[in-house]
Amino acid sequence: MDIYADKIKDYLLELEYDIVHTDSEDSLFVVQKQEAGISNLIIDCESPIVVIEQYLFDLKADDVSVFKNLLIKNREIIHGAFVLDTTGKKVLFRDTLQIENLDLNELRGTLNSLELLLSEYSNQIIKFSKN
Repeated sequence: MDIYADKIKDYLLELEYDIVHTDSEDSLFVVQKQEAGISNLIIDCESPIVVIEQYLFDLKADDVSVFKNLLIKNREIIHGAFVLDTTGKKVLFRDTLQIENLDLNELRGTLNSLELLLSEYSNQIIKFSKN
């Protein structure tokens, strides 16, 4: 594991996230914070960036109203955004940060943004997952 991954690991522990899996070779973490609704959050240290992704739900169909609502909500998200995976079937929360100068406050900002999104928008996410 490289120096950046070690720093991120320390930040995650300081922010009281549970590290449920570590891939030292790929500098990747899978973390959770159950009380915040975060489970299997992937943090991938891909110098020069760190990629943070949380799976949210599968799309049952290409529904324009769902896409439109997600894009509108993207405007309100402080850090990160809703994205589709490469198959176009999974909706994720994703943020990328520069790894070289990453500090605790930047990582905290992204994680707090995800926590806020999940707490405020969870009913809508559940609704979308059923469409």
